[in-house]
Amino acid sequence: MLEKTTRMNNLYDFYQSLLTPKQRNYMSLYYRDDLSLGEIAENHGVSRQAVYDNLKRTEALLEEYESRLLLLEKFQKRKQLIRMMRERFSDFPDLKANISKYLDKLEELD
Repeated sequence: MLEKTTRMNNLYDFYQSLLTPKQRNYMSLYYRDDLSLGEIAENHGVSRQAVYDNLKRTEALLEEYESRLLLLEKFQKRKQLIRMMRERFSDFPDLKANISKYLDKLEELD
């Protein structure tokens, strides 16, 4: 469950602007604020099933966006490559300082 929560939060970070306000609200309350389906339903005057259905559709939509755009996958690959480069050049102090500046700039882009 923790892996799914982490993935949904990451997908939400990348694609939230493509969601409706209602979808953003439910996702944020459920995955970020850790409210239960019942709590969200009560706060919005809808059934627990309505919240569940909305979340499932939104999760599927986020996965669809990712399958087409691959923003999360590319981000994770960039992070991994930057980490590997930092490790690789740590043995070369003269190069490390110069390369670190550029790696820092790459990280700032994300």
